[in-house]
Amino acid sequence: MSTRQETGTEGAHHVVILGAGYAGMAAAVQLAARTKGRGDVEVTLVNAQERFTERMRLHMAATGQQLAELSVPELLEGTGAQFVRGWVTAVDPDTKTVRIDDDRVLSYDTLVYGLGGVADTSAVPGADEHAHTLSSPQDAELLADRLARLGSGTVVVVGSGLTGVESAAEIAERHPELNVVLLGRQEPGATMNRKARSYVRDALGRLGIHVRVGVEVVKVLPDAVESADGENIAADVVLWTSGTRTSRLAAVAGLTVDGRGRIVTDAALRSVSHPDVYAIGDAAAIQQGYGVMHGTCQGGMPTGVHAALSIDRALRGRQPKPFRFGYYHTPVSLGRQDAVVQFTRPDDSPRGFCLTGRTAVRYKETVTASPWPTYGRMKKMPASGAFWPRGGRFTRLRGTK
Repeated sequence: MSTRQETGTEGAHHVVILGAGYAGMAAAVQLAARTKGRGDVEVTLVNAQERFTERMRLHMAATGQQLAELSVPELLEGTGAQFVRGWVTAVDPDTKTVRIDDDRVLSYDTLVYGLGGVADTSAVPGADEHAHTLSSPQDAELLADRLARLGSGTVVVVGSGLTGVESAAEIAERHPELNVVLLGRQEPGATMNRKARSYVRDALGRLGIHVRVGVEVVKVLPDAVESADGENIAADVVLWTSGTRTSRLAAVAGLTVDGRGRIVTDAALRSVSHPDVYAIGDAAAIQQGYGVMHGTCQGGMPTGVHAALSIDRALRGRQPKPFRFGYYHTPVSLGRQDAVVQFTRPDDSPRGFCLTGRTAVRYKETVTASPWPTYGRMKKMPASGAFWPRGGRFTRLRGTK
């Protein structure tokens, strides 16, 4: 197989960004906006598809609801950033190259690694073969088609975290003819305060969802799931939302990773083993004062912005600044007509205040819709600032000039 080497403009500093998720898009647009018009920097964004995946809305797509057609190349128009469509199949930090679809090679001077996580179906036998996931729009469409053809029966959602709760609620609301069972080790909304937790429990009950806690699924069968205590729970469809995993590309490349395969970073989001590689979003193990950040759009976009600002500082001969992030809220949809928003302390522990019902729905829809308009604002921003959404508002971060 012949391999095509793509090197870009001679003399320019080549920044290659892998993954056009919430974090990768923020990094690409922010860096392109800050370096536009400078002939010494080239920004290339690599993604497997041209359409932007609204991961926060995949539970809606899984019930047949149409999502907006958001084009990554169209958003990048006018920024100067290049878009390359293809699957990343290898990273070689020694030669500073990335292999795309096994037949193209991109060279980089600085790499931003933003290949996010997918549902972890590898740890439980049968999950990969028999369970649906929400790792991509294609996965969501497959589930939507299966639910539409089911007619009647039982849908088992494995995992009582936020993805499981939102998915179970959406399925139960859109398909009242189906019996929806939510299984998990912990109570839904376990990290919320008592009022919010109670509201989640009551809302799931109103939707007719059968919630079972303290259940660990150890095997997925064609027509059931098996619990750790040996019980078989009948299922016509299984949706797996229990845990995520990252690509093995980083580990295979020799980058220092944690136990979950995430790249371990320094305070500026650089790989501790390869400082010319920045890690962002779900792909990074980012240590803060309260521990390692967990993957959310809320945290992912700021990591992308910070990586862009850090690269810009380095190109100007300055030292990158440490990344600091605190959580603000946990918005959870409970179907299209209901929601709960738990406000949090910076360490993600719950505050006493929460929103519920229609007020929470309006709040969550504002937050869910905000990433794409934010990228548009980044394209037009002055080089002295950066924006990202926080709690439905846009926070301006002074830049690094």
